[in-house]
Amino acid sequence: MATARPRRIPRWGRTERAVHWIHAAAFVVLLGSGLCLYLPSLAEAVGRRPLLKTIHIDTAIAWAAALALVAVLGDRRALWRTAREVDEFDADDRSWLLGRHVPQGRLNAGQKLNTIATAAFAILFAVSGFFLWLGERDTRFRLANALLVHDYLMYVSLVLLLGHLWLALILPSTRHALTGMTRGWVSEDYAARRHRKWLDSLGAGDAD
Repeated sequence: MATARPRRIPRWGRTERAVHWIHAAAFVVLLGSGLCLYLPSLAEAVGRRPLLKTIHIDTAIAWAAALALVAVLGDRRALWRTAREVDEFDADDRSWLLGRHVPQGRLNAGQKLNTIATAAFAILFAVSGFFLWLGERDTRFRLANALLVHDYLMYVSLVLLLGHLWLALILPSTRHALTGMTRGWVSEDYAARRHRKWLDSLGAGDAD
């Protein structure tokens, strides 16, 4: 007899997915162009430094504009709901961070911390990048630490990106989560194993 197909549980709406993929696409372009500007070997191989700098700056502006547009035209209630979930850390989240197997909500504690770090890094990138841009045009606004902050953020962000890709694309136990960010849903079986508290809050019943 054929095995019943796992029920699909909606996880991320279009607005939430749009924010994710806008940020992801912009980050890849910014990281690539930034590395080419920063590393002498890549800068020499690629050349055309003025063009790379233009791409870097224009991408940052387009990223901010696109996120603002999605926030204005998209489902703001969904964004606020996600923000509230990220902001709420309970006893289960703290236990999860200590390596204990406890039920998690729609976002586990690690995903909440990653979201917070991503938002904080985006702001710091934008502020330090703005002063780097402004300092090239007016030395009165040249801050000695702006470049240092920008560079260290790049290194930490690269490590976080590699970890994110490992979990989303390679590790078998977690890569199904990518379906939530591409199609908007995850299987009931996955939700029961990784986000049981969230599944129960939906009244989805016992999926074990």
